[in-house]
Amino acid sequence: MRRVIATDKAPKAIGPYSQAIYFNGHLYISGQLPIDPATGKMPEGITAQAEQALKNIQAILHEAKFTFDDVVKSTVLLKDIKDFAAMNEVYARYYPTKPPARAAYEVANLPLGALIEIETIAIRVCE
Repeated sequence: MRRVIATDKAPKAIGPYSQAIYFNGHLYISGQLPIDPATGKMPEGITAQAEQALKNIQAILHEAKFTFDDVVKSTVLLKDIKDFAAMNEVYARYYPTKPPARAAYEVANLPLGALIEIETIAIRVCE
């Protein structure tokens, strides 16, 4: 069954897409910018922006009754690949054991001038 997942604890989509889609045990979370849903603003600096993007992902995971333990793949888009180490420090706190597969890319620009965007796929497996 396909279901749209939405929460006011993560920023609303800034275009014609959903925060996430649940389908057949899989949760596909759209790229999350580091927008604070309470203020609509982005913090400054890569560390604070990585933290906010991951908090937004956490809110969507929670809404869908998933956790970071269910995440199997993430894609990190960085405005500057030199921010990779700082992003990794924050990212590691959310995945202290058994981190998911991941790719990270430097991109020319991100929406709203963000320094980072993270998309995520989670799967609920009954073992």
